[in-house]
Amino acid sequence: MPARVDHEERRRQIAEALLRIADAQGLQSASMRAVATEAGVSLRLVQYYFTTKEELLLDALARLGGQLESRMKRWIRAAGSPPTPRSIVTALLSCMVPTDQESRRIVRTYSAYYALVLDAPEVLEKHGTTPPILLEAFVAERIRTAQQAGEADAARDPEIAAAGLLAMVNGLGSSVLGGQRDGDSALAILTHHLDELFNPR
Repeated sequence: MPARVDHEERRRQIAEALLRIADAQGLQSASMRAVATEAGVSLRLVQYYFTTKEELLLDALARLGGQLESRMKRWIRAAGSPPTPRSIVTALLSCMVPTDQESRRIVRTYSAYYALVLDAPEVLEKHGTTPPILLEAFVAERIRTAQQAGEADAARDPEIAAAGLLAMVNGLGSSVLGGQRDGDSALAILTHHLDELFNPR
């Protein structure tokens, strides 16, 4: 009998090959042929599972988003039980700073997708990962909960504070990847701003 093919495993194998290329070389190098070579399969097989490059890009992005979400959940679980609003926000934001191999890979690959947005913004409008606006809303709700408990500066707008923190984390990630500072320094900057928000005087 012929071997039974695990189609989801094949799709994962191909999508992860694209993510490795995006991490190492950028998405401009991730042609269908290059992905096939990286995955160790034929170009025809890549085209069988992904009719267009856009379909492959979106599938790989959804998987990258899943990897980031899994990392966030692990860090939040490690923040204590039950976690406080501050510990949740700290874990969520800290895990996005490139401080280890996994986070550096994730941030570099997301950066490759951000570069793609500059030329083809319509592509990422179709992706299936958690939109940044939902992440902002989640952080804002934790800030609001802390304010109600007297654990955060009541004068701060939760939505603006959340958007600012996430924008800062993105900037810190770029500065670490660019060699301007190391991960520990980036985390110290993040902690400073969290102290100002969650330790009102």
